[in-house]
Amino acid sequence: MCVTAVESRPAGVLGESKRSSHRPFGARVKAFVALTKPRIIELLLITTVPVMFLAEQGVPDLTLVLLTCVGGYLSAGGANALNMYIDRDIDALMDRTSQRPLVTGMVSPRECLVFGISLAVVSTLLFGLTVNWLSAWLSLGALLFYVVVYTMILKRRTSQNIVWGGIAGCMPVLIGWSAVTNSLTWAPVILFLVIFFWTPPHYWPLSMKVKEDYARVGVPMLPVIASNKTVAKQIVIYSWVMVAVSLLLTPLGYTGWFYTLVALVAGGWWLWEAHALQNRAKAEVTGAKLKEMRLFHWSITYVSLLFVAIAVDPFLR
Repeated sequence: MCVTAVESRPAGVLGESKRSSHRPFGARVKAFVALTKPRIIELLLITTVPVMFLAEQGVPDLTLVLLTCVGGYLSAGGANALNMYIDRDIDALMDRTSQRPLVTGMVSPRECLVFGISLAVVSTLLFGLTVNWLSAWLSLGALLFYVVVYTMILKRRTSQNIVWGGIAGCMPVLIGWSAVTNSLTWAPVILFLVIFFWTPPHYWPLSMKVKEDYARVGVPMLPVIASNKTVAKQIVIYSWVMVAVSLLLTPLGYTGWFYTLVALVAGGWWLWEAHALQNRAKAEVTGAKLKEMRLFHWSITYVSLLFVAIAVDPFLR
């Protein structure tokens, strides 16, 4: 395994040297919540619940929805905690991660490891015993893929890390569908591909913004090793494929006019922003004028609108 050597104080030393009295209970609770990366999990739930409405073609059992959301939160939270445990060396050197709980010492590495593994076990059992075992194995598979394949193998080795590592973030659509039907079909597979092609053009603009951070710790995100023009070109390519795939649900009979309209309008705006970024990159615009974060913020709005439309569409057909 390729591990980047960095010069810093040993990760977690601050946390292990602090006495409990110096770590207030309330702050400790917030720190453990922060280990789960709640803002990222919000996006995962946005892609899970609407798919359950599509699978049911109406309102799914609300208890099932609650159990799926809780299981999904615990599973993703466990994966995120284990990710922070593995990446604590580089997190200490990056500006955007310098306040994470292991870096500040609010949580020790051992506590984080136990916490992450515990969440993984509890989430798998919760899914298996209250939802179904297909969803449980999909959830566990997503967790292991994120921790082992992305964090431990791909992240520090290849600029394609976020492309293939993003597969873990695609799994919630499969989990949402299987929670309702205890099976899989083409609809969740198409939505899986939508998220797969969405992830790189969603994350690369952020990577462009903070590429100095990644360069400092030797993580080869695409913007670190390629020019802005090359990254923007890749963003445009992935964006076109993403929009095209998102429109496959309707001809296959899974969605109707409302979803199609939202997918066309939101997708069209996405492509406008992607091409605008490419044009600025071609003109060798740099700094704040590159406006790469416009696409990053829009990408979150896009996926939210698309999946809300998935939930609403069954009621308008």
